[in-house]
Amino acid sequence: MPGAQQIGEQEGLFVRGGAGTEAKTLIDGMIVNNPFYASTPDIAQRGRFSPFLFKVTIFSTGGYSAQYGQALSSVLVLETQDMPDKSSSNYSLSVVGGGAGYIHLSKDKKTSIGFDANYTNIGPYLSVVKQNVSYNKFPEFVGSSVYFRRKTGNNGILKFYGYYNGGGMKMRRFVADSSAATFKLQNDNIYSNLSYKTTIGSKWSLNAGSSFSNNQDYITPNDTQYQIRSDLFQTRSVLSRSLGSLSILRVGAEYQQYFDSRAIIASNLKQALTDNLVAAFTEVDWYLNHRLVGRIGLRSENSSILNKANIAPRASISYKTGGYSQVAFAYGVFYQKPLTNYLFFDKNLNYENATHYVLNYQWIKDDYTVRIETYRKDYKKLTTFDNNNPFNYDNRGGGFAQGLDVFWRDKKTFKGVDYWVSYTFLDTKRQYLNYPMSTTPTFATPHTGTLVFKKFASKINSQVGATYTYATGRPYFNPNNPIFLGDKTPAFQSLSLNASVLRTVRGAFCVLALSVTNVLGNTQIFGYRYSADGQTRTAITPPAPRFFFAGLFISIGQNRQEEVLNNNN
Repeated sequence: MPGAQQIGEQEGLFVRGGAGTEAKTLIDGMIVNNPFYASTPDIAQRGRFSPFLFKVTIFSTGGYSAQYGQALSSVLVLETQDMPDKSSSNYSLSVVGGGAGYIHLSKDKKTSIGFDANYTNIGPYLSVVKQNVSYNKFPEFVGSSVYFRRKTGNNGILKFYGYYNGGGMKMRRFVADSSAATFKLQNDNIYSNLSYKTTIGSKWSLNAGSSFSNNQDYITPNDTQYQIRSDLFQTRSVLSRSLGSLSILRVGAEYQQYFDSRAIIASNLKQALTDNLVAAFTEVDWYLNHRLVGRIGLRSENSSILNKANIAPRASISYKTGGYSQVAFAYGVFYQKPLTNYLFFDKNLNYENATHYVLNYQWIKDDYTVRIETYRKDYKKLTTFDNNNPFNYDNRGGGFAQGLDVFWRDKKTFKGVDYWVSYTFLDTKRQYLNYPMSTTPTFATPHTGTLVFKKFASKINSQVGATYTYATGRPYFNPNNPIFLGDKTPAFQSLSLNASVLRTVRGAFCVLALSVTNVLGNTQIFGYRYSADGQTRTAITPPAPRFFFAGLFISIGQNRQEEVLNNNN
């Protein structure tokens, strides 16, 4: 989608000049503290949660609602599935593992209970496809999830989702001075979410929930083992009231308790901190007439560890220019706490903040979509430190990001073909962390373009697809260049192909999914690691030029073919 940068060496959503830590993922209104698998050096990690779990996915690249906070750049809002239509079971087998699950729907169709389990072992795959890292222990993980849904009176529904994933790996990386550095990881992650939605009378509705997550990493770079733990408990309630036929008033509050600790195992050294964050917000969607719609909101937060409060106004207005088109403008102030790593050393830091200005034009008719959006973000009070004194933090940083996103989708012109084109132009500079000056950060590039193509062949009940992405080079640090971040990587190019074959076998819906990333084997360099004397360097590249995937998905009782097709690209 337009606005997102192509980052291949670390996990996260990097949106419109924002770092990966500036985008937040929410499930049923609650922040997910660790939405991606645990970090490994120079290798991006995938998201933890299956896309089949969600019925609504909203990717807001800026100017988002006052209901959400603690994200300077963007939010990914996910809403879990409601009651299933029938009982079903599903099975999967792929080159990296397998899984199975079952959902039971009661006879009165008011209660459903389900579970799934999965096992991932990349060892057999890595034994066949050569990698540029050497594994002492192949990545291996086990996971499981449980689901509970119950319909209540007043059109209410109670939902619970619980998730566990655990596993680890050990690898040897060859660094710039020709030596091998070992890295060992053991990760355990728990996430649970309880939500309740209901109507109150004829005009009010309630959306409430709570969540808890625990993530523990045991990381051993070379011979020193660290334990890093992060817990997040959150509870949230939103009351909504209809104002006439279309206008809505929302009033809500939430409480978040963070606990973070880290320790060096051998030395018994440990640091820990707890933060209690309280937030309240109100928002009105106001339909002035059938063409003009406004939204105005206000959010306030108070963090106990910072001992500071903030007030964030948000507003947007959209005008319907025709039967299929509209223009919209959004404004908002967004706050985020400094990262825990910095708060361990200095609890007197302030909120980082960004002000968004977004102007949008959208035209949607039948199976055509055009969206053009221009934006400006002004950053203030970003966290900085000096290389000569890395434990002295302050909020002297700042910067800006501005640009243009263009999106075109066509599902009608060519029979059985769905394709879209997106382009992003980004101009951004910032001074933060140890940057001695304001400059384009390492995760940003001015031009990114993507073409996605899908073709469904109904006669053979199959689908083929392709994705081509091009991005200009990103800055990287070269100690031999007196200009800070004055060098750029080569341009990024990737052509990926995929195919899906659909069959029904004795009432079971089967999908065979195949895909290959970077089919042409283009060299992809995300930066360089230099030796201590700066004379030799090692390119940061993907573990292998290509990734091959083959998977068989079987569903009994519920046709999930469309879900698999939509997510195999």
